Amino acid sequence: MTIKIDNRFIPGTQMDKETMGNVTGLAFLDKIFYIQQGIMLAQIRDISGIDGSTLQNWVKRGWTGNAINKKYSKDQLSRILLINMMRQALQLEKIDYLLHYINGDIESKDDDIIPESKLYDYVCRIVDVVSGEAVYNTEDLRTCIAAMTVDHPEIFPGARARLNEVLEIIVTAYNASLLADYANKQMQCLSI
Repeated sequence: MTIKIDNRFIPGTQMDKETMGNVTGLAFLDKIFYIQQGIMLAQIRDISGIDGSTLQNWVKRGWTGNAINKKYSKDQLSRILLINMMRQALQLEKIDYLLHYINGDIESKDDDIIPESKLYDYVCRIVDVVSGEAVYNTEDLRTCIAAMTVDHPEIFPGARARLNEVLEIIVTAYNASLLADYANKQMQCLSI
């Protein structure tokens, strides 16, 4: 049996891909930040569907950075969208650990393997390649990830391997979330 999972939204958002011109990743972020350097909490809420108190809680816990002059950057939005993509499948503490594993201290860019916006772009591009499949071959996923990241700079020995490991977890968690949504929709069809 093949299950067609609903992948019509830009990952981590409630934005329909078609409505946004079928862009995801950096192209989507560039559309959002075309005119402005930062976006307000209300805009993030509209994009992600996450309520303001949840977002403020994430900031307070250090899971995403503080706004500067009440505005969030492209990397901050990307981090929020990455968390949102995985939060149905993984505990928030595990998501935080995963993002620290790839980029260290949230307040410092010196220990980052990759900017969050580029990480989000990789995830979106990989999701587009493997989308529509409920179950995928992990070797195919790893091959896809390796092909996407082959030119990513190796800032220290093993950095690309760490990046690939994190990408596999994020994409798998995101697909698990899509499958959970599918199962919940199936439950609604039952007459209870």
